[in-house]
Amino acid sequence: MRVLSAIWNGITRVRLALSNLLFLALLAVIYFVYMGGAPEPLPERAALLVNLSGTVVDQRSPVDPLQALVTEPSPAMHEVLLRDLLDAIEFAAEDPAISTLVLELDALRYVGISKTQEIVEALEVFRATGKPIVAVGDYYSQDQYLLASHADEIIVHPLGGVALEGFSSYRNYFKDALEKLSVNVHVFRAGEFKSAVEPFKRNDMSEGERAVTIRWLSDLWSQYTSIVETQRELAPGSVDLYINNFADKLRETRGDAAQAALQAGLVDRLMGRSEANEHLISVVGAQNDDGLYEAVVFERYVARKRPLSISGPGGDRVAVITAQGTMLPGEQPPGTIGGESLARLIRNAVEDDGIGAIVLRIDSGGGSLFASEVIRRQLAQARDSGMPIVVSMGSVAASGGYYIAAEADEIWATPSTITGSIGVFAAFPTFEELLERVGVNTDGVGTTELAGALRPDRALNPKLVEALDSGVDFAYRAFLEIVAVGREMTVEEVEPLAAGRVWSAPDALAAGLVDNLGSLEDAIASAAELADLTDYEVDYREIPVSPQEMLLRELANRSAQSGWLGHSAITGNLSLETLLAPVREAAAELDALADPRNLYMRCIACAVAR
Repeated sequence: MRVLSAIWNGITRVRLALSNLLFLALLAVIYFVYMGGAPEPLPERAALLVNLSGTVVDQRSPVDPLQALVTEPSPAMHEVLLRDLLDAIEFAAEDPAISTLVLELDALRYVGISKTQEIVEALEVFRATGKPIVAVGDYYSQDQYLLASHADEIIVHPLGGVALEGFSSYRNYFKDALEKLSVNVHVFRAGEFKSAVEPFKRNDMSEGERAVTIRWLSDLWSQYTSIVETQRELAPGSVDLYINNFADKLRETRGDAAQAALQAGLVDRLMGRSEANEHLISVVGAQNDDGLYEAVVFERYVARKRPLSISGPGGDRVAVITAQGTMLPGEQPPGTIGGESLARLIRNAVEDDGIGAIVLRIDSGGGSLFASEVIRRQLAQARDSGMPIVVSMGSVAASGGYYIAAEADEIWATPSTITGSIGVFAAFPTFEELLERVGVNTDGVGTTELAGALRPDRALNPKLVEALDSGVDFAYRAFLEIVAVGREMTVEEVEPLAAGRVWSAPDALAAGLVDNLGSLEDAIASAAELADLTDYEVDYREIPVSPQEMLLRELANRSAQSGWLGHSAITGNLSLETLLAPVREAAAELDALADPRNLYMRCIACAVAR
């Protein structure tokens, strides 16, 4: 029987190997047939078309490549890798074939002020070469317009406009609803301003949270208006004046929002698509066979200028590791921070002899306390080994995001980063009263007083309540001590900065929570200096994927580039996607409460900054 079993196992292994080979061969055939073999050569003269779609991110979320190939991709769900965009603009600035940069932002769902500021640095380098930047669109949302304002010329459709409204932070509060449903949500928090639990215990925003929130929101909005007014050469206060008197301006223009934007100096030209195309032909200096201005989509362009490399770089390197999303225990895919998976990336970078320094790019409002601690300990071990650690904060690095940042040798934040939220909370709902109302009772036995204590159909045991209170207090004290050691402060100095308070980057800099304001590139340069590296490469570290998955991803990316991400793409109907987004985000937030001890370092209110 053992012989037969061995033979069968051998046959199985051979069968699986042959299946994998056939699968790869099939994909290769599909790739070359579907993509037409060799890529089409780039035009001799063209515009770089920056037609951002969906969301700009530091790290793409995982997608099912096979599903992406057989279903129509949605512009709203597309993710643009910030690094791809920055590299494309950098290559284009030095490319004599690229005469112009065109921003088409109609399908852009979100980029945020922080990432916009990093994109703008690349745009300024491009503009310094003497090449023009033109923004063209049907209608500009507030987020789209911040990026468009850096164009030399802004074109909007005569039936379009510019939608500016300001920043806000509104949340739903469930106290009355939970009482009516007889649902008890037991919350424990350390930190007076740890607002993550407020929606379960209140019907409105507390005064303390209101004061903190309006401060950092006002700071962000001040940056927004200052940027727009500077770029558009408008008088200080013009943006607020436009918004607050928008109804009057529409009355003056008989409801013409595009004309109102033109009169306010927010745009330069009102043009339909045909007129805009003719104008861009003259600016670019070339047109294609379809009569459109000649352009190459930035994702296709960067793929050609920066071909996929199978082998890793050699020589001295600075490793860049991205921590984006909610922190969860264990192994997690890209776009979410897994305690074990991120720790392994850090450990592997330390063990690589060619790596001289690590830059941890954080874009996260935190999550699981346990996952945060696993990552922090790995960073501490890396520092103890002599490896320089520099943190680059993206849009948000708060609560658990700041917890891991505190271990760094240096912390860099963009001018619009939201950080802080040093606090801990626990939350656990029980439904015993609701069940009793419908005639369901819970009874049984346990071997100890705490056996079955965390059942949602039972009231919380008073001893468990005491234990959770103690656990939250312990975690909070540990948080304070970690920040104190990392920032070379005393616990007494950290306490006024903690208690769950959320800080804008300038305030965090003044308080000593961050060291410098700057971009990811600034953080990389600083890390190289700490490691005494003068000639180095940047090594972006990601969770490894199989050759099959890599090929599928590449196939899906090429499919997207040749399809709906093509020249002069139209947004389509994004309204339903936009309306459903809060529902998806709320569901994801609930799913993220997955700490083994039900302890969390999470800044939920910071999501508005992302």
